This record gives sequence, C-alpha cells and structure tokens, in this order.
Amino acid sequence: MFGQTFFETISLAFEVVGVSAMAIGFVVAIGIAVRSWIRTRSGATAFRTLRESFGGVILLGLEVLVAADLVKTVTSAPSLTDALVLALIVLIRTVLSFSLQIEIDGVAPWRRALVTGPEVLARAAAGAGEASPRASGTP
Repeated sequence: MFGQTFFETISLAFEVVGVSAMAIGFVVAIGIAVRSWIRTRSGATAFRTLRESFGGVILLGLEVLVAADLVKTVTSAPSLTDALVLALIVLIRTVLSFSLQIEIDGVAPWRRALVTGPEVLARAAAGAGEASPRASGTP
C-alpha cells in the first residue's frame, strides 16, 4: 500500500504543479503584456502579447495535467472504465491544446511551414548579401 500512496502523492503533485503553472503564468503574462503596452503604447500589441504568452502557459499546464492523469491511471487498479476516462480526458485536453496552438500561431501546424518558411528564407537571403561591419573591418 505504500506504493499506492506514493503514486497518489506524485499524481497530486503533478496536478498542483499544473494548476500553479497556469496561475503563476497568468500573472507573468499580465506583467509581460503591461510591459509591452508601456513600451509600445499599443493596446493591440499588448493584447496579442497577453494572448500568446497566456496561451503558452495554458498549453504547459494542460501537458502537466495530462501527465498527472497518466500517473493516476497507470498506478491504479486496471479497469476498462479508468482507461476510457483517461482516453476521454486526454482527447479533450489534446483538442484544447491543438486549438490553443492554432489560436496562438494563427495557422494550423501542418501549414506553419508554408506561412513562415518564405519569410525566413527572405530574411536569410536579404541578410546573406550584406557584409557585417565586423567582417568588412569597419567599426
């Protein structure tokens, strides 16, 4: 029975870490957004910063909570009901994570390379033709 209590404690610790990450992350995301607003005086930029940073925090929290559910299910007495509950929880959290990732990036993961790839290549090509001041010997 010591093992069961140990793994229940571990599962509870994962849950506390997941919820704490979201709570602390929310405060940090607000701080980052306020700092962005102070620097740019743009509400749109501050709001986008808040959405992106808090979205990332929620994704992290969801991943930790899925780990807690996995520990809880793997260490409990095996039953079909527990397995189905875990599958449903993981499915719901995966859909939430997927939709949050699309919301943060503004594009589906399989289309991300099509959207960001040309920009990265264009910046690389633009920078490749220019010599850096250190390379050319100018201060």
